[in-house]
Amino acid sequence: MRSSPDAGFGVRSLAARVVTLVAAVALGSAAVTTAVLVRAITQGNRDRAAAVVALEADNLADRVSAGRPVGLQTVLARIAVRGDVASVAGPGRVSLPVPFTTGDLATGPGAPDVQQRSVGGRDWLVAARGTSIGQVALVARPLGRAATGLTAAQRRQVALGALGVVGVGVVGGLLLAQGVARPLRRVAAAARRLSAGDREVRVEVDGPAEVADVAGALDHLAGRLAETEDRQRRFLLAVSHELRTPLTAVAGYGEALADGVLPTAEVPHAGAVIRAEAGRLQRRVEDLMALARLQADDFRVEPGSVDVVAVVDAAAAAWRPRAGAAGVDLRVERPVGAVPAWADGERLRQALDALVDNALRVLPAGAPLVLAGGTGRSGGAWVQVRDGGPGLDADDLAHAFEPGRLTERYRGSRAVGSGLGLALVAALARRMGGRAVAGVAPEGGAAFTLELPPAPRSPR
Repeated sequence: MRSSPDAGFGVRSLAARVVTLVAAVALGSAAVTTAVLVRAITQGNRDRAAAVVALEADNLADRVSAGRPVGLQTVLARIAVRGDVASVAGPGRVSLPVPFTTGDLATGPGAPDVQQRSVGGRDWLVAARGTSIGQVALVARPLGRAATGLTAAQRRQVALGALGVVGVGVVGGLLLAQGVARPLRRVAAAARRLSAGDREVRVEVDGPAEVADVAGALDHLAGRLAETEDRQRRFLLAVSHELRTPLTAVAGYGEALADGVLPTAEVPHAGAVIRAEAGRLQRRVEDLMALARLQADDFRVEPGSVDVVAVVDAAAAAWRPRAGAAGVDLRVERPVGAVPAWADGERLRQALDALVDNALRVLPAGAPLVLAGGTGRSGGAWVQVRDGGPGLDADDLAHAFEPGRLTERYRGSRAVGSGLGLALVAALARRMGGRAVAGVAPEGGAAFTLELPPAPRSPR
């Protein structure tokens, strides 16, 4: 069962994972800290026990050196009460209490530190001190739990320290998880609102740098979506306007013909208008269908080795009559010989036709129109349509291939089409592995270039 996207600390939530990770690290740190503390406290207990043994041995040696037997017996009794073993022996003594050995009798004044030894499976701390009268003061303490382990108070201190480390880790994990999860939850909520169609949503950019990057990207996406949808809405309105105009003419003349109110002399004219407007409708619908097909996965492009010079010559021959009728000076610029490229010849011609049609729509009589082709820098090829028309500014050139962008801007100030031609050109260029570029023509108008990849070399 999947957890709710709004769950704060669900099994799979980032917050729960952060807390679990930090708690695990805290537990590991607590374990290491506890081990170090136990070792340090144990060593301290041993050192204190060794210091007590050394002090008792020194006191005993001082009593022996001073020749005070009464005080000596008191010291020996006090040592025995504490559970330690003490003895005073001369160099010739053979029998010694456990854990002393005859080697201890060779100790002179200025004896070494306390020694640790194991006798009969029991560990001892042993101190031997030589005296001024030739005897040796011996003191031993069993190295039991008091010296090697922890007292109850020390165990409580260690446990409280470990709990403190874990508690600080858990609290820190909670704060860290909230600091990461809270902005992520805001981003998720904004994304859900965005998917529901709310384009006014904005995300507060805060939290860790990575989360802030996500929030900023979502904010930018929301703005771009709103801009794109607004552009699409305006484009659909423009297309609707383009379709409504010929539909009005067709419907008007068709109604007049059906009602028989049109004079007989005007019937041929009405038929011509209906045919022309129906042609316009057909072209607009074909443009829309072509753009839709280009965006579909099953759109077929069959690239092969194509001579761009031949395509440019064929396009110029086809458009020259219409250019001549409009008074436009159609020119061709191309190198001598073939220029191969890897493209679909039919699609390349379709793109050229769309560019020439757009140019002829805005060119005044006497303006130049140039169809050009040549070899690209990377071994590919290019074809180009340039004109001496009104041209485009920098912002128009940057967005020239967006559907309906130029139509919307120049409607009413110059002749415009459906707004689909340049979008079709750019889509065709991409499908053929190239790209479309808009720029300024030397003739003063706009220049549209299709850059095409080179034909692959055949294996030898």
